[in-house]
Amino acid sequence: MSPSARRSLTAAGALALAALVPTAPTAQAAAAPRLVIDTDFPDPDVVVADGELWAYATNSSAGGNVQTASATSPEGPWTRQADALPELGDWARTGLTWAPEVAAQPDGSYVMYYTARDTASERQCVGTAVSDTPGGPFTPVGDGPLVCPADEGGAIDATTFTDDDGTPYLLYKNDGNAVGVDTWIYLQQLTPDGLAFAGDRVQLLKQDRPEEGGLIEAPTLVKRDGDYVLFYSAGFYGDGSYFTGYATAPALTGPFTKSDEPLMNTDNTGIVGPGGQDVIPGEDGDWLAFHGVLSEDPLVRGMYVTPLHWDGSTPSVD
Repeated sequence: MSPSARRSLTAAGALALAALVPTAPTAQAAAAPRLVIDTDFPDPDVVVADGELWAYATNSSAGGNVQTASATSPEGPWTRQADALPELGDWARTGLTWAPEVAAQPDGSYVMYYTARDTASERQCVGTAVSDTPGGPFTPVGDGPLVCPADEGGAIDATTFTDDDGTPYLLYKNDGNAVGVDTWIYLQQLTPDGLAFAGDRVQLLKQDRPEEGGLIEAPTLVKRDGDYVLFYSAGFYGDGSYFTGYATAPALTGPFTKSDEPLMNTDNTGIVGPGGQDVIPGEDGDWLAFHGVLSEDPLVRGMYVTPLHWDGSTPSVD
């Protein structure tokens, strides 16, 4: 979500959101997902490392640049940890750092892809940082961002995918809704160390439905039953229309076909604006981590988890 969109909630939108937000007990009773971090922890990314789970989230006043928490099970309990990225790259301005992604590397190290404000272009862009441990602290890499298409609004919401042959890829969204152009989810091959690109970007999916509110974002790509399944979020988080959808394709570069119905929305979960999702793989089955609005303030979003079921390559959370 672009900075302008994050801060553009109107009074009417706030009133509409207030009507949608249930009290915590009602939300928990009506929805299968479990609230595991009940304070602001949006856009969660979860990494499994040596039997432990590490979650990373958008910045907040309580958690520095990249909020971090750990647990031994998706259902918790989750313990808050120190800021995983205490210093940003020289190209970035503090205060607008969100939607981090952390990926384990073949050599045992970890690369973080973080979104921050580029001081040269004044757009959100994606940079990299490295650490020997999943908890950090991560150290920024390079003199500038990894990807920053300023004329397309910048880049946000980076996530990684490794194909069956071991080839790593980065997915991200151009922040087109910040400048009035299309928002595309892109796929681009990475070098083996995850710190540079090894190929040209490919367009996978864009906003093309009324309910998407002019944008799609927060990609998560997995492969199930021979198909590629691309989860994404869409809509405006500030009025309860934010939802999680998915699209499937027989090949990595598509074409991707969107599902007819959303995987999760406010109506079918009882949680306002479920999105910013990440898949947690497990020996006993997958889980889905995502955020949902906790109060009348749409910027206060806690982390939920729910089992993720599969019928072939069709996901469900029922």
